[in-house]
Amino acid sequence: MSDSSGQTGRRSPPKRADARRNEQTLLAAAAAVFVASGVAAPVRDIAAKAGVGMGTIYRHFPTRADLVIAVYRHQVDACADAGPALLASSSTPHAALTQWVDLFVDFLSTKHGLAAALQSDNARFETLHAYFLDRLVPVCAQLLDAAAAAGEIRPDIDAYGLMRGIGNLCVGADGDPRYDARRLVGLLIAGLRQSRPANVAGPA
Repeated sequence: MSDSSGQTGRRSPPKRADARRNEQTLLAAAAAVFVASGVAAPVRDIAAKAGVGMGTIYRHFPTRADLVIAVYRHQVDACADAGPALLASSSTPHAALTQWVDLFVDFLSTKHGLAAALQSDNARFETLHAYFLDRLVPVCAQLLDAAAAAGEIRPDIDAYGLMRGIGNLCVGADGDPRYDARRLVGLLIAGLRQSRPANVAGPA
């Protein structure tokens, strides 16, 4: 029996890793569909995007709330991980900040409809909101600090306040095709630039 248990123990980790990869594939597909269509998008659309049957999704996420929560956390983690990676790979800290904010706007689109989806379980929503703040505010602060240290933006920008402002701009896009939240967010980020007074030469 001990031999059998040992064999099972050796086989289990690859299965768990494979299950995690499958779940990540489903979450990425669901996130893309939610960005395009909101959290009320049909499960069949998510299954088609992931290239799996609907039964596979229900095995991983028995309810829509389970799926929405998992996508939310998945997107928070992806957005948090992207911050340091962008700082390391971008030409300037401001460029990294601009790209990260673009990802954050995508995330906010995914988040659209979350409160309604979890209306019957406010405690779970509050836990997710705390997770969102704990993971993303420090990343935004790191990007802002780097851009400020490089002299690219004003040094007095608060990460939480900026993220709240971006969120408010994104809320305005709900149901109005004439409203371009991404463009306005881009103007906001461009407006963080440090003003550099021109060196005006005196009269000759």
